[in-house]
Amino acid sequence: MDKKVGVYICTGCEIGESLDVPALSKVATSEYKVPICKNNPMLCGKEGSSLITADMEKEGVNTVVIAACSPREKTDVFTYDPTSVCMERVNLREHVVWCHPSQDEDTQMLAGDYLRMGIIKAQKMAPLEPFSEQIDKTILVVGGGITGMTSALEAAKAGYDVVLVEKAPELGGWMKRLWKQYPKSPPYLELQPTGVDEKIKEVMSHTKIKVYTGAKIEKTKGAPGLFDVTISQNGKSETIRVGAIVEAAGWQPYDATKLDSLGFGKYANVVTGIMVEEMAAKGKFTRPSDGKEAKSVAFIQCAGSRDKDHLPYCSSYCCLASLKQAKYIRDKDSDAKVYILYKDIRTVGQYEIFYKKVQEDPGIFLTKGEIAGISEDAEKNLVIDVDNTLLGGKIQVKAEMVVLATGMVPAAGIEMKAAIPEEAEKTCEEKKEEGKDLPADTIIPSDILNLEYRQGPEPPALRYGFPDSHYICFPYETRRTGIYAAGCVRQPMDSAACMDDAGGAAFKAIQCVELTAQGKAVHPRAGDMSYPELYMSRCTQCKRCTEECPFGAYNEDEKGNPLPNPTRCRRCGICMGSCPERIISFKDYSVDIMGSMVKAIEVPEEDEEKPRIVAFLCENDAYPAMDIAGRKRLSYNPYVRVIPLRCLGNVNLVWIADALGKGIDGVLLIGCKYGDDYQCHFIKGSELANYRMEKIKETLDRLRLESERIRILELSLDEYDKLPGIFDDFLEKIEELGPNPYKGF
Repeated sequence: MDKKVGVYICTGCEIGESLDVPALSKVATSEYKVPICKNNPMLCGKEGSSLITADMEKEGVNTVVIAACSPREKTDVFTYDPTSVCMERVNLREHVVWCHPSQDEDTQMLAGDYLRMGIIKAQKMAPLEPFSEQIDKTILVVGGGITGMTSALEAAKAGYDVVLVEKAPELGGWMKRLWKQYPKSPPYLELQPTGVDEKIKEVMSHTKIKVYTGAKIEKTKGAPGLFDVTISQNGKSETIRVGAIVEAAGWQPYDATKLDSLGFGKYANVVTGIMVEEMAAKGKFTRPSDGKEAKSVAFIQCAGSRDKDHLPYCSSYCCLASLKQAKYIRDKDSDAKVYILYKDIRTVGQYEIFYKKVQEDPGIFLTKGEIAGISEDAEKNLVIDVDNTLLGGKIQVKAEMVVLATGMVPAAGIEMKAAIPEEAEKTCEEKKEEGKDLPADTIIPSDILNLEYRQGPEPPALRYGFPDSHYICFPYETRRTGIYAAGCVRQPMDSAACMDDAGGAAFKAIQCVELTAQGKAVHPRAGDMSYPELYMSRCTQCKRCTEECPFGAYNEDEKGNPLPNPTRCRRCGICMGSCPERIISFKDYSVDIMGSMVKAIEVPEEDEEKPRIVAFLCENDAYPAMDIAGRKRLSYNPYVRVIPLRCLGNVNLVWIADALGKGIDGVLLIGCKYGDDYQCHFIKGSELANYRMEKIKETLDRLRLESERIRILELSLDEYDKLPGIFDDFLEKIEELGPNPYKGF
């Protein structure tokens, strides 16, 4: 389109008093020949916003540069249709006047450079054309346990068609096998019915829910809004189209046969908690060895859980399950004795009330301790040696039956173990070391969704095999857009938490189909209408974009050409940074646009002794941290020019070459933290940037420059106070190195 640029400078919030606004306006009108440049004391007010809209209507302005506060502020005011208006925000408040001296030469130069970068970016942007295709809004729920049924009901009640697939012959999952549940409502004292039968009836009778039982998903192809899912049932296959998927495949108890030291499989009267539920349903707690009712029962907590050799995590529900089952036994037989041997008892929130009631039962003995060994006497009774008890000594507990409180294992990672090569399984297990995140591209083998994605058939796992995307910022999100994990497949939890989780995942799925139907990204750049466009005539089939995309947005054809799936894309731009031929661009964000911003910076002559630093900051942590520094009025070096990036993973080496070739003295790259406790919003963007920067020496050698002129750092949002020190330290190093020899060329 023919562009008409309008630049609007706010003079409020100390901008007018701190800067020479007429001189700033000349940058727009004289240097960039902008036809309209106006200022207003309060652009975000009614008069200011009307000024902009009036110019759009009467003057034909279709490219708007707003020089005011942070682009993270006043987004409700400065919002225009991106399909017809290009807009760029220039941060004069937080990044200039609130952290630099008023009416100072360096402050003015900083503001001028930011305005130049904003104008050149706006000039090179193009209006967005949202990806548009007929989107299906049906929600697929995989798993018919308490989580899956609740998720299906929540979506159906919101007015969406739901398809529910369960591999078992009937709905209900593990809740169907429980006799009762521990108290989930006030006064938290008495055991309650599970209520699962009523939930099943509600699901089966709902007109917007179609249920497949005894079924499995053969394959899932496509993308959000366009998933084609093939379901097999009773020997027949059917393909349906859905918009988003809730993965609620649930859990399995940890394999007790692996717990040799606790006697399961070795001694007949060592059983699991699930076996006790089956006994409770029959009304008798009988020993497997002889069928006699057990008069003394010992529960061993954390059977395999919180153990680096088995499950390194707490399974969340086991303590309360054993307290409940102890009450089963005592309610059935007031003469029975129950022993609970624990590492720690964890009963969060109101469940503590139930725990205290069980403690008051004189027939239930609880002690902290470590199980040293289990043996069997001539009458098939079990003798348990316990070390490090509460009194610090050793005790011996004799019981007619022992119950192992085994932990939860997510369904993802269980079902295909027999089908994968032994070495692959070994590798997978080695990666699940205690406290270690799995690499971002680790696929836990399973047979749940069977995705036809280049990167594998299931969503990758984060920690311990759970297919979550980010354990702090983004619950329910997996690393496959439009697929949301809920319940025990996401993390260990009890049924009450599962039901809460189910609603959250259902609403995320609804958000996905609604935004996808509008051509918008879902997360974390929610509402973004851009998506990558590929100039395929220059593609060399190097496969870097298909391999490095954290979200599986690209498949490949038989020749290795990338096949983009726009609705899978999260608009991070990592593929843009990965491409050596620079053929991947967004209409409002490209290698050329960002490189042009770098070239727009004015570099003083060497004798002026005013070095220039370009700092590429991730928009998710580092850039907002700098905003906070501005709001806190923290001052820092005015020689630094900040350019926000969607993710540090989209840094292209040509930007660094452009900066240094122009005479800029140093380049800082500051991204999210990554590793065991990573915070990267795009999973591995910061990690990829660090890896790519190892190659920067080649560029510097070619330019005959020192490698110390480039520095890459990690920063979390709450470390905003470190930014002034980071800038000062880097400037100190640059002064040691001396000016860039390319200055002035």
